[in-house]
Amino acid sequence: MPDELAAIRSLLLQHYDEHARDLPWRRTRDPYAIWVSEIMLQQTRVDTVIAYYDRFLKKFPTPHALADASEDEVLASWSGLGYYRRARLLHSGVRDVVTRYGGVVPREPEARRALPGIGRYTAGAIGSIAFDLPEPLVDGNVARVLSRLFAIDTPPERTDTLARLWQLAEALVVGERPGTLNQALMELGAMTCRKLAPRCEVCPVAAHCQARAQDRVEELPVAKKRVDPKPVSLVALVALDARSERVLLVRGAASLFGGLWNLPMREGAGRKVALGLCKELGQPASALDPQPIGNFSHVLTHRKLDIELWRSQLDADAVREGQRVQARAALDELGVSRLTHKAFEQLEAPAQLRLGLHGLTRR
Repeated sequence: MPDELAAIRSLLLQHYDEHARDLPWRRTRDPYAIWVSEIMLQQTRVDTVIAYYDRFLKKFPTPHALADASEDEVLASWSGLGYYRRARLLHSGVRDVVTRYGGVVPREPEARRALPGIGRYTAGAIGSIAFDLPEPLVDGNVARVLSRLFAIDTPPERTDTLARLWQLAEALVVGERPGTLNQALMELGAMTCRKLAPRCEVCPVAAHCQARAQDRVEELPVAKKRVDPKPVSLVALVALDARSERVLLVRGAASLFGGLWNLPMREGAGRKVALGLCKELGQPASALDPQPIGNFSHVLTHRKLDIELWRSQLDADAVREGQRVQARAALDELGVSRLTHKAFEQLEAPAQLRLGLHGLTRR
């Protein structure tokens, strides 16, 4: 096994040197920049992250700059990436680095892993890439590569399987250029050892792949049982001033919207629910439109939201703690959920389209 691991290691490094994509976070050894990239890349496509990464580091080029920013500023720069808890934990972790380490990301693995939002994977990425330490990492791409290479026929999410994957990653990372080795594993999973249509014919370690030898590439790694998103009906209130220039916003539920500013919402559907929402907000129920103005769907990881939009006249004098009135033209200055942006797209759509999207035409 040690000889085989050494051969796999050598082939991975050679292939990466020849074929690696030129990505902005691969041009730096700055642990802060690598930290930002790894948090952004969790559950998000590389093509999407590139633009956000560049903008984010331009606005917050150092740990001190990010630590000094307000949460709203950070969430506004993150808006559209989703999974906003990542941004809040990054912000908290960087503030810890500034407070405890003077803005210098610690080299010691234990110190890094004690920071908010840094688990074993992120700590390994920073340690190996920024500090050239032999720290392993296992993400979805690495889990897929290792599951196929070593024909691991239990789901990667299982505790014993995960322990085995980390054990293999730890054995592979020991040697020269540990950061490059980790990136080579991730790159192989992203570009060659793909979930669908794996490109075994160009894989540098195909000769060592047990799944290929057993003709089991397509069935590994073992997939966990898929759970369909839970359907949830919500009423959303668009409370606008007389000129439709300002709108009422509230902090969205952390479980659904990561604490971003959002249109007020309440579970359910119909005018009775919308009236109850007005009362709950302290807004005049008499100013509510007689009919909803539109309907659209918004899919989150575990929920499929069916949003019914209701419009009302805003009473700015009735705004309470936890609410705010924001200019529609300045929504991007806040961390505002994508759902809220979609709601305004519906509001600005032609009336026949909004009505067509609403339940009036549903069967």
